Amino acid sequence: MHKILLDDFLKEILKEDIGRGDLYMRLQNDITIEAYILAKEEGVLSGKMYVERLCELLGISCEFTFDDGVGFKKGEKLVTFEGKMGEILSAERTILNLLEHSSGIATLTRRFVRELEGINCLLLDTRKTRPLLRDFEKYSTRNGGAVNHRLGLDDCLMLKDTHLTRILSLQKFVKDIRNKIPFTARIEVECENLLQAKEALESPIDILMCDNMPLDMVKEVVRMRNAIAPNVLLEASGNITLENLREYASSGVDAISTGAIIHQAIWVDLSMKID
Repeated sequence: MHKILLDDFLKEILKEDIGRGDLYMRLQNDITIEAYILAKEEGVLSGKMYVERLCELLGISCEFTFDDGVGFKKGEKLVTFEGKMGEILSAERTILNLLEHSSGIATLTRRFVRELEGINCLLLDTRKTRPLLRDFEKYSTRNGGAVNHRLGLDDCLMLKDTHLTRILSLQKFVKDIRNKIPFTARIEVECENLLQAKEALESPIDILMCDNMPLDMVKEVVRMRNAIAPNVLLEASGNITLENLREYASSGVDAISTGAIIHQAIWVDLSMKID
């Protein structure tokens, strides 16, 4: 995230909690203290970049034990702080919110990634993110080992079922739109059945998404792709869980996308302590 945007984001979330001013600060307690974040369960660390910058803005010294993406165990200290008591306590909830939410996403993502070990298939996130938290949540999936799918409507043209209802000839549409989008932008088509998949593969597309297809149908699309358009990438999405992830990944698709790694993630339990 660009530094200016990061600073604006951090200032806003801090303002959300402090409001018109932390009432504790009326004591004007300027004593210097040391504090730390304790892990109350195991997980994968994420949020370091945000917390470090927040502390820098507030004049708080912080030192992380682990880097983003590194696993930690219950009972370990994740980060230590030194600064004015009032500043640290004012930022306590904001710091915990950042680390707990981000680490929760990274932790669940890592479970999905581990299920794919030994299989040549990428795990992708989606645009199913909380409003105004897309950069933050996609940063968190990266720390868990996922690869970002498109960040917005401007970096890849994905033709979904709602688009396809107004397109009479997919092949003609793709040829025409190719000259109107950036040279580096890819074209992806979402397909729900074999007829749609065949039409898409016969068009000059870059990626075909097997959307909510049963496993047998996905395997048939893989065979079709290999025969018709071997350069087209295949993505499977929809109703894919930790339990069936390896089966879908072993079908021959290039990637699996899931929104679950974000919207099903549970915050990691962390706590701030003062020495």
